[in-house]
Amino acid sequence: MTLPPLPDSAIVLHDESTEWRAAVRAIGRALARSGATREGYTDRMIGVLEEFGAYIVIAPGLALAHARPGPDVVRNGLAVVTLAEPVPFGHPHNDPVRVVVGLAVTGADEHVASVAGLANVFNERSAIERLAAASTIDEVREVFDGADRVPGRPAPAAEGSA
Repeated sequence: MTLPPLPDSAIVLHDESTEWRAAVRAIGRALARSGATREGYTDRMIGVLEEFGAYIVIAPGLALAHARPGPDVVRNGLAVVTLAEPVPFGHPHNDPVRVVVGLAVTGADEHVASVAGLANVFNERSAIERLAAASTIDEVREVFDGADRVPGRPAPAAEGSA
């Protein structure tokens, strides 16, 4: 399954957030910086957690921050924020979180396909640990790039032409 693009601008390593709202704001900034969302999307992701609890902490150390499609989603997008120190989100079994993946999609079909693609990524047992330990953007990208699940960076000739 193909995931939304993961541009370099959507990857943040060793973020200094110390509580879950700050961690979600960091992933929201990464999604907005990449052009996938507008700032209002961050508040909606926080609202999801406030309303439904920490169900977004889908595996030990991993949160999948997202909200429903809406007018603040410009295009499908993916972001990754690794945390300098683990942060509790309030999940009884999977806390604390070391890696936050942000997902923004324009429709329900894209949501289902993206979640399925992410499930494939995180079926690899070492994926969360590799992301948490990543010290470069390329190391993050390697976790997602297997089997062409996430489009890589454009070829150098294409970068200046967009």
